[in-house]
Amino acid sequence: MTLPTQISDLTPAERQRYARHLILPQVGADGQRKLKQARVLIIGTGGLGSPAALYLAAAGIGHLGLVDYDVVDISNLQRQVIHGESTLGVPKVESAARRLRDLNPHVTVEVHHEPLTRHNALDLIARYDVVIDGTDNFPTRYLANDACVMVGKPLVYGSVFRFEGQASVFGLKDGPCYRCLLPEPPPPGSVPSCAEAGVLGVLPGTIGTIQATEALKLILGVGEPLAGRLLLYDALEMTFDTIRLPKRANCPVCGEHPTITELIDYEAFCGAPGHPPIDPPVADPSAPEQTPRQIKARLDAGEPLLLLDVREPFELQLSRVDGALNIPMSQMAERWSEIPRDRPVVVFCHTGVRSANLIDALREVGYTNLINLVGGIDAWSREVDPSVPRY
Repeated sequence: MTLPTQISDLTPAERQRYARHLILPQVGADGQRKLKQARVLIIGTGGLGSPAALYLAAAGIGHLGLVDYDVVDISNLQRQVIHGESTLGVPKVESAARRLRDLNPHVTVEVHHEPLTRHNALDLIARYDVVIDGTDNFPTRYLANDACVMVGKPLVYGSVFRFEGQASVFGLKDGPCYRCLLPEPPPPGSVPSCAEAGVLGVLPGTIGTIQATEALKLILGVGEPLAGRLLLYDALEMTFDTIRLPKRANCPVCGEHPTITELIDYEAFCGAPGHPPIDPPVADPSAPEQTPRQIKARLDAGEPLLLLDVREPFELQLSRVDGALNIPMSQMAERWSEIPRDRPVVVFCHTGVRSANLIDALREVGYTNLINLVGGIDAWSREVDPSVPRY
């Protein structure tokens, strides 16, 4: 009979805390040491990063790194469960760090209150063993993927949309990367954000917990990782499906003859921003977009502007701007000719994405009088009229 290995590098408090791990044959004392020695970087402390960070901290990951440039907003709390009302307006990394240190004081939490960019990604990712992708935009997803491949770190991928989610593991030896799944980004604006499309609050919890599970498996060296497989989850049907995801021999990053060997301009590649600019440009009054304050000044000056709300009827039940004409995007194909051409028309939606896409389309048929409201009705509420409810 072989006596159990002494847990010399776990304190008595840690032995009690991780007791349910220590009695698992697949974890045990050696596995818990691996977790304690591991370093995991979580990119994004929002819907996906919240559950992933909570469970990884609870499991005893020794060093957690958090990357995020945003602050906690009231609309986050429906799904970003690591935050609370007490940290509204606080940087998300600081809010998350407070909660994680309270959950498990044995874990070192390192905060990086900055966006992940091509200038810091390689150095930052190289310091960690596993990377969790909790991002919500394509430029940062491609950036994280490419950087992980270049420095040889596994990337645990997750994404959510309304009632559906995906998860996989990229960057393992002989396994695919994110570019093998999506060689080219979708056209700008074709995939709405959570702010535009909505997301079931518990959905990121499901996918983020799966990401934490995959990270633990990678560190412990147990089970079969999701490498080469894409997990598809449908919350409405309550189904899980897995499809094979082969490594592409001609992948420009992880293929046999890579052509992308250094980080590129990912915002240009995707045609979309990865994060808000530090110093946002001042809108040109002659340009086809203007800020809420600029539009308000023009209205106050008596200019005959028409406000065109292209949101859907259910959104009007949440908030509206008095006097605005409503033609929902879902009806635009039949009703676009109702938009006048003889006066300036300010087009707005929830956050400015749908309205910008509509203006691009209408300019193709000769409209030259359309102005996009930057930030949509959400920015209007924040900057001009707080009586308009936000959602």
